[in-house]
Amino acid sequence: MKKVEVIIKPFKLDEVKEALNAIGIKGMTISDVKGYGRQKGHVEVYRGAEYRIDFQPKIKLEIIVEAELVERVIEVVVNAARTGKIGDGKIFVLPVEQVVRVRTGETGSQAI
Repeated sequence: MKKVEVIIKPFKLDEVKEALNAIGIKGMTISDVKGYGRQKGHVEVYRGAEYRIDFQPKIKLEIIVEAELVERVIEVVVNAARTGKIGDGKIFVLPVEQVVRVRTGETGSQAI
């Protein structure tokens, strides 16, 4: 099993969620996060004073899938989240050693 962590622009969340649902991914965890990479920050003006915003608002999705589905998940997310502009996001894939469903005690693939 693998954990796919996806960082995307907030307005792309619905498109990504629908695209993942279309390939059978029903469960995910979503968090509001802030960060920056090449996008860096930007300067805004509030009541005549300029200030720099270093961290951009983003959405983080965490999805646990079987290893065979990872490439398909990546493809679907990239196609749904891409705007072609800087700051579109990142995808990280990590190994998952064990999954346990708390309610039933199921483990492994049955717990996803």
